[in-house]
Amino acid sequence: MAIKVTPPAADEYAEFHKGYIAAVANETDGLAALERQQAAIDRLGRLTPEQAAFRYADGKWSVKEVTGHLTDGERVLSYRLLRIARGDQTPLPGYDENAFAEHSNADRREQNDLAAELASVRASTLALVRSLDDEAFANRSMVNNWSLSARSIVFIIAGHFQHHLNILRDRYKIDLQ
Repeated sequence: MAIKVTPPAADEYAEFHKGYIAAVANETDGLAALERQQAAIDRLGRLTPEQAAFRYADGKWSVKEVTGHLTDGERVLSYRLLRIARGDQTPLPGYDENAFAEHSNADRREQNDLAAELASVRASTLALVRSLDDEAFANRSMVNNWSLSARSIVFIIAGHFQHHLNILRDRYKIDLQ
């Protein structure tokens, strides 16, 4: 059975997520978008130590920390996807991405290890998305006081990743696409 995750309607995600959805506005299939991004994850693992340690300004995350953030963010979002797709109506809280980054130890790790972890998390996300059907993608629940559909989370994951690829390209001068 071929899975296609169609774009969400504007009422399926929070105002906060509009930028992420816009980052993948040309995508007609959320699953295909996630699959295409795997090449960029592979390229993240081949950065030099100098590239991986780079910060474009004082107080900004290193590329290693961005990679760790992508992993943490995808884990959180995939967990939300699982809960919503399975029909769980328990409201879910937000999370503090800066606190996660502060305690990630990303700068003490090797970039190829961080990228391998991100690739593993993405493989898990893809397996979850491929297991769902249209009914599951239409399910909704409350996340951080916003009603989100499971479908929207697939696009939020892809859009969040694309958002950071754009930042890596524009501010860090690392083009992974």
